[in-house]
Amino acid sequence: MPFAPAAEPRVRSVVAAEGHAQLLGRRLVMDERGCHRNDSADTHRLACQLGKFTGCTGGRAGNLSFRKPLRPDRRLTYAAPRPPSSTDEADMQQSWNSDRRRTAIGRSSLSVPARQALADRQLNTDRTILDYGCGRGGDVASLQRLDCKITGWDPYYSSSAQVAPSDVVLLTYVLNIIEDPVERRQTLKEAWRLATSVLIVSARLTWERSKVRGQEYGDGLLTSRQTFQHLFSPDELRIYVEEVTGTRCISAAPGIVYAFKDDSARLGYLAHRIVPDAEWLASADTTSAIASLVDYVERRGRPPRADEMPRPMAEQLAHLKPSELKRLIRDSANAEKVSEGAKRTTLNTLLFLAVELFNGRGPFSSLPLGVQLDVRSFFTSYKEACRRSDRLLLKLRDNTYIRGAMNASSVGKITPTALYVHRRAIDRMPTVLRLYEHCASVAAGRPPEWTIAKLKHQGRAISWLDYPEFDKDPHPRITSSYLVDLKTLETSHMSYANSANRPLLHRKHEFLAPDDPDAPRYRRLTESELRAGLYENPHLIGTENGWEAELIRCGRMLRGHRLVRRPED
Repeated sequence: MPFAPAAEPRVRSVVAAEGHAQLLGRRLVMDERGCHRNDSADTHRLACQLGKFTGCTGGRAGNLSFRKPLRPDRRLTYAAPRPPSSTDEADMQQSWNSDRRRTAIGRSSLSVPARQALADRQLNTDRTILDYGCGRGGDVASLQRLDCKITGWDPYYSSSAQVAPSDVVLLTYVLNIIEDPVERRQTLKEAWRLATSVLIVSARLTWERSKVRGQEYGDGLLTSRQTFQHLFSPDELRIYVEEVTGTRCISAAPGIVYAFKDDSARLGYLAHRIVPDAEWLASADTTSAIASLVDYVERRGRPPRADEMPRPMAEQLAHLKPSELKRLIRDSANAEKVSEGAKRTTLNTLLFLAVELFNGRGPFSSLPLGVQLDVRSFFTSYKEACRRSDRLLLKLRDNTYIRGAMNASSVGKITPTALYVHRRAIDRMPTVLRLYEHCASVAAGRPPEWTIAKLKHQGRAISWLDYPEFDKDPHPRITSSYLVDLKTLETSHMSYANSANRPLLHRKHEFLAPDDPDAPRYRRLTESELRAGLYENPHLIGTENGWEAELIRCGRMLRGHRLVRRPED
């Protein structure tokens, strides 16, 4: 029984080498009916300029040819995980066989993609969820315990489950185990058909190659357990999902891609990542509701519309006329704070619109309500806001401008090659540097665990470095690094978990904002280490062994964040 169209004479593997300028140029042309409906020349010019920034040639490279297939008695077979009909259920069970089922693992907690989707508010109790190819059902059980309305279907472990279109479809680590590219594509198409709001796709990544033992087969690996693995690069996965679904996608994290059915939902998710959510003070009566309203105005720079307020608060203020509310705000709000809030919101809006252009810009009506109101409040028109954000995006090409922004940044540690900023201070960087970081995260995903972002001021690459003991260890050790090159969109990942001599950090306060509550304690430690002569040989202290040798040379040791004399033997 066929589960996919017949294979073409030559099947090309989808790879990450598609030119970003070509991709962005295509999106800009698509968007002319929105913000740029009358600016096709400007749109084309912007695409060309961004092409120069990315250094892309606009072609496709790196296609993989297939090796000679296995002998018939060893050929892998895979029925795409689609709901069986009454006539083909037996055939599906036959074609699934015992090889593919071995890739399903038991889970006692949520998978990484499910945790990411929960954190991103894509999974909640109001939505119907389908785990399409759920394996042993670990995510299904965990989400059911969270009162989610979820159904799991799997051709081997849960083939009798009822499958129907759902708000959210999870396609978790399914594509990477399908050895037939045509069948892989058909599986993704079916999952997309079943999703009514968002499809969440995840796959194993190329940097896991050392964990997979096997021989090359097709565009992947045939393991000793007779299972198959096609390892994706983060950008390859996003581009592949975009090509199959025909929609713009966002990398939520490395190896996790969101494909939205509705453009407004995609932009709402982008806004959630970029523009801080409105926070409202608790209100129990009219007086506290007015105080919460004033606080909002001081932080946002504009009064909210009624449907932006929490419902209880709107009800508490319903008896007041709009003119009375305006007078109360005018009399109670701090004018300087309102001005600062307006400036902050203007920059956040420009940042959102620039990232939106990088990912694909929609018409004004598709923007989240809060962003629409910000545009109306702080810009003369949507067109003017778009043009300003376009200029901001083009600043990423200017090395002098980027270096100047890094030198002017009030947060972070600047070196001859890069700016290093702690995640607690990342939103305090200049707007163009925040855009720099967000573009990389949208293209290839920001890792779930990271401590410091490293922004190169030449070459346009971002690294997210993970120091899990940053707050506890006076000189924290790195555990992993994930790099995205914005020119090529190539990624690399390095783990230091098993390294015997890991790199470590010094002068921790320099990575933070000056007013961070921990900065004074870290600064005192740095001053003590300077006085003790521990930084006299900077080329030696960058690793665990070198730092320990310098501590011994200077007769010092660390007790928490205090430097003390080492006892004599």
